[in-house]
Amino acid sequence: MLGLQLPTDPRWAELVKQDLRALLIDHAWCEQKAASNAISMITRYPENGELVAELMRIAQEELDHFRQVVERIHARGWALGPERKDDYVNELMGFVRKDGTREERLVDRLLFSAMIEARSCERFKLLTEECPDEELRVFYRELMESEAGHYATFIGFARKHGGRVDVDRRWKEFLAYEAEVVSRYGTAPTMHG
Repeated sequence: MLGLQLPTDPRWAELVKQDLRALLIDHAWCEQKAASNAISMITRYPENGELVAELMRIAQEELDHFRQVVERIHARGWALGPERKDDYVNELMGFVRKDGTREERLVDRLLFSAMIEARSCERFKLLTEECPDEELRVFYRELMESEAGHYATFIGFARKHGGRVDVDRRWKEFLAYEAEVVSRYGTAPTMHG
């Protein structure tokens, strides 16, 4: 379903097992950034009422995920810690069109969002299988399903509102680019590390 061209290196799961604290802190900030991304898209494309309504729902859901992850951090006696830069996401953002038509920029932003959700979904699936903490395995199963829904929503809106943009061709370009990017990661116990 996700179409990712390169699976996560299994060594990533081993790193995560050794440092669940780092994973959870990074994951919390990823959820906050996902909410911010949805809000940013609302401010850029306010004329599309259907898209705005769905992005508001996603932003609220992502903020709720942020809260849930922070609660799990605190329940383990840890602190949230400072926000961290996400090099993977920043590299993907570099592929998003900054020029072109409004439709092209909208499609790229939607596909960028879908790509992050797809990779997160794939990593959450790995966590449901490999995480040594039973409560977190159940939690990540729920989040995996949610991320899959967000992925489908972003892809669906790109296809619905892409106008003359060949969305399927552009999605294939995103998949190829993401495979190159993710090949350099998987070396840290963070969501995209």
